[in-house]
Amino acid sequence: MKHLHLLLTILLLPFVLISQNKKDKAVFKEYDKGESYYYNSILKDVRFQENKTKTTKPYKRLKIDVNNKEFPNKVDLYKNQVWHQKPISQGNAGSCWCYSTTSFMESEVYRIHKKKVDLSEIYTVYWEYVEKAKSFISSRGKTIFEQGSESNAVTKLYKKHGIVPYEAYTGLLNNRKFHSHEKMYTEMNKFLKSIKKQNAWDEEATLSTIKSIMNHYIGEPPTKISIEGKEYTPKEYLSNVLKLNMDDYIEILSYMQEPYYTKCSYDVPDNWWNSEDYYNVPLDEYMKVVKSSIKNGYSYVIGGDVSEAGLISSKGDPQIGVIPSFDIPSNHINESARQFRFSNKTTTDDHGMQVVGSYEEDGTTWYLIKDSSSGSRNNDENAKEFGYYFFHEDYIKLKIMEFTIHKDAVKDILKKFK
Repeated sequence: MKHLHLLLTILLLPFVLISQNKKDKAVFKEYDKGESYYYNSILKDVRFQENKTKTTKPYKRLKIDVNNKEFPNKVDLYKNQVWHQKPISQGNAGSCWCYSTTSFMESEVYRIHKKKVDLSEIYTVYWEYVEKAKSFISSRGKTIFEQGSESNAVTKLYKKHGIVPYEAYTGLLNNRKFHSHEKMYTEMNKFLKSIKKQNAWDEEATLSTIKSIMNHYIGEPPTKISIEGKEYTPKEYLSNVLKLNMDDYIEILSYMQEPYYTKCSYDVPDNWWNSEDYYNVPLDEYMKVVKSSIKNGYSYVIGGDVSEAGLISSKGDPQIGVIPSFDIPSNHINESARQFRFSNKTTTDDHGMQVVGSYEEDGTTWYLIKDSSSGSRNNDENAKEFGYYFFHEDYIKLKIMEFTIHKDAVKDILKKFK
């Protein structure tokens, strides 16, 4: 009888534990746009500069209920951090891919050479638009001309155009505080559409006009800079001062639609040039690198989905990224669940951020995320947490599709590729 009781206890224990687990609750949370950093700071600057007026109304979104819950959402908890510059805002521009990767490159300069630098994001954005326009011409209008891009566009552009310090090229004219590329992009896009309609594929004339539009809105980028009394071209600044080798940086991807341990393309619109340089690995390998790299002093740039019920970023909230149990239980998150969401497009590649720290709590890992978007700024502007998110490892496991990292951090994985 005792043996039967013990057997029943063992068999029923998983069901007892599951029933005891607290289930997350979904709520429709009302957001007052007028209280957000985006409307109060960024759009306030845009409206002032462009003489726009815009009324704001509250709206509702389905989110996880975080009332009466505690999260590790204090920067000081994350003792395991890499050096990085203070978070800055991308303003009202779709350039997260560049802000996150530029920050990563600054961290890399410090990691390798112990030198603190502040690099220009908009210099790279400028040349990315030029390259997109060039591709639009050569493909006869078949390639995408949008604001978004991927992290490895930065390494590609550094190779071709170099880079300059932030102070040499801010891209902020007329006392602007924040970037807003909406008018600039609209004008360039309208011009390219007219080129396509007229079938007037003159690359030199087209690029000249594209540059002229950007020069008006964000200024002309420098061809030479002076550092401690010595002149450098942007490419010389990269090789002689920053001393970074762009061939050392690779993209790690994890999805089932391509064979593992092969290089492949990342099937998203922002990979507009169809790069096939993504190293595709199984999810368990992917997560091992996510965890071990920060511990070993390597930061990385992540790209994935931030339009989730578990991404909390409104005023007074804890600025977290979690996966609610009403989405999927933690122990059910695997490569199939990940691929299912990517294939049905509920996981999109809509934002780039830099992972700069980690924290262990109750057998799980949380990550400190440096962010350039307005969502991470809906708190006290003077607080250490301003410009950061705090992601649970499940959020990365399910919703973050790829990351850019130095190849030395993934030596063992690279040996498995043919």
